[in-house]
Amino acid sequence: MPNQVFRSSVRLIEGTRVEAEARGFKVTVDEPEQIGGSNQGMTPVELLLSSLGSCLSITISLFSKPFHVDIQELRLDVEGELDPMAAMGQSEARSGYQDIRVNVHIVSDAPISRIEKLIKMAESKCPVSDTLRVGVTINNNVELETATA
Repeated sequence: MPNQVFRSSVRLIEGTRVEAEARGFKVTVDEPEQIGGSNQGMTPVELLLSSLGSCLSITISLFSKPFHVDIQELRLDVEGELDPMAAMGQSEARSGYQDIRVNVHIVSDAPISRIEKLIKMAESKCPVSDTLRVGVTINNNVELETATA
């Protein structure tokens, strides 16, 4: 099967509030009021953590049957640390997360050894986890459209 292209279109609405759209689904992304936003959505870095947790949850669910793990409840708590001053150009530190932690809370009758194997498999197959762990090349292309008065 050939690679599949995924797309997202993001447009600035006002201030720091943006709207991201993919396949007809829309998400509002914003910054908290204390840094100039209107607090109308998750921040991009919160959305990144949510993407990781969502992808891992889905991957765990998809692989649970072959691993003979009946999941009654599943919750992932994802947290990361970064220097917000670096993102604002006020620190020389790296602006991205230096560390991300995922705590998997699962209710199941399966043995812990089987659950651990399932989680390890999910970590290796989750596309978001792989992208964050290995990295990816980002190519920016700028198209300037001049404003007409």
